[in-house]
Amino acid sequence: MTGHSPEDALDQHFLRAARALPPAGGTPTARPAGPAGPAGPAGLAEPVRPGTRLTGEDALALFEAQIGSRHLDLAARYLRAAGQGFYTIGSSGHEANAAVAAVLRPTDPALLHYRSGAFYLARAAQVPGTDPLRDTLLGLVTAADEPIAGGRHKVFGHAGLAVIPQTSTIASHLPRAIGVAFAIDRARKIGATSRWPGDAIAVTSFGDASASHSTATGAISTACQVAYQGLPMPVLFVCEDNGLGISVRTPAGWIAAAYSERPPMRYFSADGADLAACYDAAHEAAAYVRARRAPAFLHLTVVRFLAHAGTDAEVSYRSPAEITADYERDPLLGTARLLVGAGLVTADEVTGRYESMRARVRTLADDAVTRPRLTSSDQVLAPLAPRHPDRVARRAARAAGPQARAAAFGGRPPEAGEPLTLADSINRALADALAAYPNLLVFGEDVGRKGGVYGVTRGLARRFGAGRVFDSLLDEQSILGLALGAGVSGLLPVPEIQYLAYLHNAEDQLRGEAASLQFFSAGQYRNPMVVRVAGLAYQKGFGGHFHNDNAVGVLRDIPGLVVAVPARGDDAAAMLRTCLAAAETDGSVCVFLEPIALYHTRDLYEAGDDGWLAPYAPPERWGAGHVPIGHGRRYGDGNHLTLVTFGNGLPMSLRAARRLAETGVGARVLDLRWLSPLPVADLLREADATGRVLIVDETRRSGGVSEGVIAALADAGFGGRVARVAALDSFIPLGPAASLVLVSEAGIEKAAAALLA
Repeated sequence: MTGHSPEDALDQHFLRAARALPPAGGTPTARPAGPAGPAGPAGLAEPVRPGTRLTGEDALALFEAQIGSRHLDLAARYLRAAGQGFYTIGSSGHEANAAVAAVLRPTDPALLHYRSGAFYLARAAQVPGTDPLRDTLLGLVTAADEPIAGGRHKVFGHAGLAVIPQTSTIASHLPRAIGVAFAIDRARKIGATSRWPGDAIAVTSFGDASASHSTATGAISTACQVAYQGLPMPVLFVCEDNGLGISVRTPAGWIAAAYSERPPMRYFSADGADLAACYDAAHEAAAYVRARRAPAFLHLTVVRFLAHAGTDAEVSYRSPAEITADYERDPLLGTARLLVGAGLVTADEVTGRYESMRARVRTLADDAVTRPRLTSSDQVLAPLAPRHPDRVARRAARAAGPQARAAAFGGRPPEAGEPLTLADSINRALADALAAYPNLLVFGEDVGRKGGVYGVTRGLARRFGAGRVFDSLLDEQSILGLALGAGVSGLLPVPEIQYLAYLHNAEDQLRGEAASLQFFSAGQYRNPMVVRVAGLAYQKGFGGHFHNDNAVGVLRDIPGLVVAVPARGDDAAAMLRTCLAAAETDGSVCVFLEPIALYHTRDLYEAGDDGWLAPYAPPERWGAGHVPIGHGRRYGDGNHLTLVTFGNGLPMSLRAARRLAETGVGARVLDLRWLSPLPVADLLREADATGRVLIVDETRRSGGVSEGVIAALADAGFGGRVARVAALDSFIPLGPAASLVLVSEAGIEKAAAALLA
């Protein structure tokens, strides 16, 4: 290896070994080198060896995919060396995954490992009109006309190939994969239109190191538990086990020990250097999943060539002898032996095909570097979070027909009743939405039979059936993954995270998977969803910080994510309709954060005044009750002070404003309602009206909402006075001590007096 780059060493070893391959019968031949020649005497329709399903024709096609993938890896290295390429994580050594693609249908949704180059090429070969070599090269050089991410990343994805792009390196796509698998059969059950055929199966691939990550173990556990209950879960897990996670070794035998006995999931395995064995194992695994609608685990033992990526100095943790020894397990060499041994090609024809592919990739690479790249922020941001407020308003105004609504509410629609609490309003709005959107699903921990721990979903499962309103496992990653898979499949998921504190162990499902999908697929894929989260504080000390979580900074930091915080029942119903309409129309990912302490609040100023109840606007007036994303709501018109708040801060601010009025101070209150995007125009208007702004922020001073509000005022050049009251930088303790770190009405009034002094 001395004096040679890793890619040169691998390249030359294959050529030397391939040229030395004896033909069928064992006598070397002297046929001249060149491109592909005619098939040998074994016949293209015959198995390449006894007992295998792999025919000569299929083996030749898969060899093309394998050598194409190898040369893409080599191209990535020389493009990087020339300063023209920006991604060098390759697929070399993992080319056995071409066999997995071959046994599947091109309409089976695939969520792939980042070493799935041969799979991608083999699948594309099944769909006329695609050019996967060019597609991949355009991704390597970040060309703006790359057909999936449009120059924003190098991913394996294609809408026409049912390949959903992934940017994860730690198996965070596996929860979505089980969601896709679940959605295939669930869509058929509820009569909804799906993106996938009714007999499709989902396939997802990942590495052995990622198999230990919580996203992988949780997803596989969820798939097994769902299948154990007799529910369809047609997912094929493909673990490509090269024994390494960058430099950290996976214990030998661990993957088999961990996953070979996980009923009802069926385990299959094969040597990744043996294309025929991989093909047979993949065929059996896929057939099992398709027929049984149950999960299978396909374990392929492979090798990793060219280190983890171009920047990884593999020699710092592996000896040259160990690296060189792996060359004998090169899957390209294994396939070449198979083809030559079956008499389908000669050794010279193998190298001829290999060199012909090199020239083809080089030509395409030379063209790729001439393609334009993204040149403006507007181009970069275009697919991130499209907003079409007029379309959203029109969709929000469309309701279910009278008969559907009457059936949903047992003949007595909710507008005929009394004013409602926040919880009751959300319940009614969900019922109306289930009637209006036949593809809508409501699910989460305890949302079905129990009706939610706070009763917000009570009665919905009985009215709409367990196919549409159901309980999930106790795993937030899987809850969000189910929503991600359902959304990308054509359904409209409304998952519930039981408490805001429970969201934090699954945040990457929103950040890395949900919010990024439209961005990295140029809008060709999307996962519309409205995530209901019960949260915030003020539960009179009960529950401690796990049930009184006021941390929303992580949500506001996710590009494109919509964060809604309704405080009143009438806003809640209208804002939920807006979120659902935005999800369906624009593919928006929305978090609907519901203040727990206000769920069942009835009074505002004094006991028995019912001042926090609100009438429920019927669906035919959805347009009137529609709340555009990023629009706040003003209470009062005082000209001395503007109180800016949200959530639990709204009733506190209204009460403080009333007491200030008794002292001659006129205050107006702006309920932000939307924490992302903030209602900046409303904020500036109300700030300018008084020249004094007091932000009442129930989140923490560090990383809380008030920081964004102050920044918005400063960015706009607001010249008035600004102050804030916010929760202390503390977890919320149990019992009465909670009040010592949270915003109080007395604190609001004290800060107002100081600001007005």
